[in-house]
Amino acid sequence: MQTKWQYLPGMLVLLCALMMLMHGAIPQYAHYHQFADTSAYWQIPNAMDVLSNLAFAIIGLLGLLAVWAHFSQQANPWRPKDVAYTVFVISILATSFGSFFYHLAPDDSRLFWDRLPIALACASLIAAVRADALNTSALSIAVRDLTVLLVFATVSVLWWQRTGDLRPYLALQVLAILLIPIWQAIYPTPRQTRWVYAFAIGLYVLAKITETHDAAILLQIGLISGHTIKHLLASGAAAVIIWHWLHSSRHQLT
Repeated sequence: MQTKWQYLPGMLVLLCALMMLMHGAIPQYAHYHQFADTSAYWQIPNAMDVLSNLAFAIIGLLGLLAVWAHFSQQANPWRPKDVAYTVFVISILATSFGSFFYHLAPDDSRLFWDRLPIALACASLIAAVRADALNTSALSIAVRDLTVLLVFATVSVLWWQRTGDLRPYLALQVLAILLIPIWQAIYPTPRQTRWVYAFAIGLYVLAKITETHDAAILLQIGLISGHTIKHLLASGAAAVIIWHWLHSSRHQLT
C-alpha cells in the first residue's frame, strides 16, 4: 500500500492548490467580528469568548511542563518528530494569548494575532505527523519540513492581512485535516494512534461547525455560544494530541 499510494499526499496538495486558484479570492464574511455573546463579567467584555481561552492556556502550560519533565530525564531522548510536536504545544499556548487579545475588542488588526498561532499550530502538527508516519530519522529533514510549513503558515496570515484573501490560511487547515489520516493510512501507524487522531480531528471539525452556528447555539442553550464551545472543543482536540504524543513517547523509551 505504501508504494501504491505514496504519491497521494502530494497530488492532494496540488489539487487543493489548483482548486483554490480556480475558486478565486475568499474574503472574510461580513460582520465576522460580531459575535453572539457580548456579555461582560467582572468588567471583561465578551467575557465567555475571552475566558474560554484559558483552556488553551492550561493545556499549553501543562504540555510544556510535561515536555520538560519527560525529556529532561532522558539521555539525548529527542527524536525528529519531537521538535515539531514541541512547537505545536508552544503554538497552542500562544493561541490562548492571541485569541484572548482578539476577543477583548474584535477587529482585523487584533485578528491577525489570533490567526497566526492557529496557523502555526496547524503547520507544526502537519510536520510532526509527517515525521512520525514516515519514521523520519534525520533531524535535518524534519526541521526542514517544519521550517517550510511554519513559513507558509506565517505567509498565509500575512497574505490575508494584506489582501483580505483567506485561501492560503483555509487551505492549511483543510490540508491538516486531510493529510494526517492519509499519511497514517499509507505508512505503518499503530491503530490506537489513528483512532486518537480521528477523535481529535472530529473534535476540531465539530468546533468549526459550532463556530458557524454561534448565535443559533446561544439562542437554544442560553448560557454559552457556539464560538465559546468552539474554543473548548478545539482545545480538547489539542489536549488529546499532546497527551497521546507524550504517552507514546514514554512507552517507546521504556
